[in-house]
Amino acid sequence: MTRDTKTDVTFSLNDLTVTVPEGTTILEAAREAGVEIPTLCWASNLTPVNACRLCVVELQGSRTLVPACSRECEPNAVIHTDSERVALSRKMVLEFLDTTNDLTESPDLQNLIDRYGADSSRYSKPKRMDEDVKIEDDLFIRAYDRCVLCYKCVEACGDDAQFTFAISMAGRGSDMRVSTEFETPLPDSACVYCGNCVGVCPTNALQFKAEFDLRQSEDWDPQRQTSTDTICSYCGVGCTLEVHTQDNEIFKVTSPSDHSVTSGHLCVKGRFGWQYVQPPTRRSPTNH
Repeated sequence: MTRDTKTDVTFSLNDLTVTVPEGTTILEAAREAGVEIPTLCWASNLTPVNACRLCVVELQGSRTLVPACSRECEPNAVIHTDSERVALSRKMVLEFLDTTNDLTESPDLQNLIDRYGADSSRYSKPKRMDEDVKIEDDLFIRAYDRCVLCYKCVEACGDDAQFTFAISMAGRGSDMRVSTEFETPLPDSACVYCGNCVGVCPTNALQFKAEFDLRQSEDWDPQRQTSTDTICSYCGVGCTLEVHTQDNEIFKVTSPSDHSVTSGHLCVKGRFGWQYVQPPTRRSPTNH
């Protein structure tokens, strides 16, 4: 019986000599070396789908830029993560995203736009999703004008987490969107309301209804918000929860992606079942 062992791979990363185990992606190697590579469609608890192209880097000898999130490190490769060509590519991607999507609730993308000097005003007559926010229940909303088609929600609903396969990509070109089968209303679809799609959405296109209501009432204030770690009380699995509150009232629940039990994913009870903590009879007059 032979034992499967991995050999080391040595290559050049931004003129630094880096050695990593075989099978390590460029993104993983860069982070281990303290080199930052921006991402959008990548998540530590999902399979890379190479959709956003923000993480592309320059590989010597390659005609095109390569995605760092899925490209494995190769022996003797020469890689530059922030060359002029890479910076220009990221700038254009950010401009295209900002032209066709509402990114005002995406602080990470706003920081990248500033960093790369992206200017979406260079493009005229952008075509955005002209559609009202979908509110079909009291748990979460869907705002298509903020969706950047990163595939994260589809992956989380599929074989990366929930295995429900309630949503997928539909349409083509500028009409492409995330949809249920035959655009069935979410409550009538295969959705089990685990909220894992909401948990991985990077742009707030999927958003807790409680957070949406706060923003709509113009009472949203990060300065008054706190996050508290606790253990879910519904069963014995032991999922770690991050309870987000404003003025001592819960508006959403998340879970850390590096948690060994959840990997950031929860069930409907863990993610949305907090109402028993703050029913109307327990709310103070000042917070009602």
